[in-house]
Amino acid sequence: MQRLGTSFGALQALPTRDWNPDLPQFQPNRTSPDHTNREDDTMNGNSSSGNGESNGSKTSTVPLWIAGEEVTSNTTPFDVVSPTTSQKLWSASGTTPDQAIEAVDKAQEAFKSWRRTKPAAIRTILLKAADIMEKRQEELASYMKEETGALDAFAGFNMMTTIENLRDVAGRAANIMGVIPQTGTAGQGALVFKEPMGVILGIAPWNAPYILGVRAALYAIAAGNCVVLKGSELSPRTFWAIGSVFAEAGLPKGVLSVIYHRPEDAVAVTNALIESPHVKKVNFTGSTNVGAIIASKAGKELKPVLLELGGKASAVICEDADVESAAFQCALGAFLHSGQICMSTERILVDRKILDKFVEALKGAVEKVFPSSGEAPVLVAKAGVEKNRNLVNDAVKKGAKLTYGNVETKEDSAYRIRPLIVQDVKKDMDLYYTESFGPSVSLIGFENDEEAIEIANDTEYGLSGAVFTASLARGLKIAKEIDSGAVHINSMSVHDESMLPHGGVKKSGWGRFNAQWGIEEFVKLKTVTYME
Repeated sequence: MQRLGTSFGALQALPTRDWNPDLPQFQPNRTSPDHTNREDDTMNGNSSSGNGESNGSKTSTVPLWIAGEEVTSNTTPFDVVSPTTSQKLWSASGTTPDQAIEAVDKAQEAFKSWRRTKPAAIRTILLKAADIMEKRQEELASYMKEETGALDAFAGFNMMTTIENLRDVAGRAANIMGVIPQTGTAGQGALVFKEPMGVILGIAPWNAPYILGVRAALYAIAAGNCVVLKGSELSPRTFWAIGSVFAEAGLPKGVLSVIYHRPEDAVAVTNALIESPHVKKVNFTGSTNVGAIIASKAGKELKPVLLELGGKASAVICEDADVESAAFQCALGAFLHSGQICMSTERILVDRKILDKFVEALKGAVEKVFPSSGEAPVLVAKAGVEKNRNLVNDAVKKGAKLTYGNVETKEDSAYRIRPLIVQDVKKDMDLYYTESFGPSVSLIGFENDEEAIEIANDTEYGLSGAVFTASLARGLKIAKEIDSGAVHINSMSVHDESMLPHGGVKKSGWGRFNAQWGIEEFVKLKTVTYME
């Protein structure tokens, strides 16, 4: 049996017939006894031993990283619960507004020197960070699995993609180039400089914490900025690990702070950060509802924002598609990480001429990915389970057909729910427009390509999508008509890699992460003229 790698490429390339649900990458996780909450463990002051056994895993309270120093807060701690076992994992330090401002102030001080750091020095630090993350990846992945319920394959993908992003960006600081334009005045010359902006506030979610957490800081730091990274309270030790890696790599103190807070402190801490005169730009990855609040607050303070928000990705299955391959890719795209990915396939649009054949293939593919004999997928929060049940029940009540799964099945944990495929979803059903962000997917038939494009565009989101067809020309034609930040032909909608720009349109956000596009988001232009 072929063994899967840890990248989405390996998942996409694996022939359907070779899929083996018994592989350890796809087995539910159990909390390791080596990482349980132990009240007698203490921090000895070092961020890591460098051998993959981080001292951060030996403390009962997860510290913050403020200007390169670990800070344990006893006034606003909060508990972290495993979605896999429903048991407390550990406590975490919660940032206060005053500590958040302290991080910003120290970042502003560090910016005075970091902005002049040469690209070669930046490259050295980022490459070292990648090497450290690679050496510690088993340890770091364990935090993500425990805090978010991720399976080995998805946690492994997070690690490998983040390591690749670090190495890709390491040399890009040298590619920040200005321009020498022509002027209209005789005897006058001009220079256009690209300069770092200052202190950047990065806000990242829990669902792909290494990829999204590191990228919230990486491109800004490479461009000469300093960053305060606000991570999710659902995965604080995972975000602590990001600060640990950069500290061990030798990033100067103040260039990066990593903080998190209690849910009830979100408004006070976030407002304090955005209102600080030192913060020059905000980047946020998360839900559209919260993104709108962040954008509104930043707009009031006249600060630019880079947003990557929710999605309602459609996969279009043309009548000439390889049905088995398309079904397998859609099963992965819809249910990978329990559907808790912003690029997840939420609607599968199938040409009616092959609809029955595709339905059977999709059911078979889902059974291979999440066999009914195994444990149900884990969601990070109980509310996500209830949301998906409510969306599916509403659709069925209004005439849709539950083609796969049983919404009434009670699992052994309130965090678990099995994949659900809902056929004949219509516009009057909540599931048609609402992002489920869980293991439920809509199945919708269409008569021709034009109708498929119309349905795919009938959403307020536009982050990712997919088209399955034997004709590249046809696939490109459909892809060009779909209003989305990305469309993937003959592969699943979940796709993100370091060399390609990533971001959305409409209510999926604006701006782009990754590669040189990501670097350019965090520089400002300055025009200087001179008389010869």
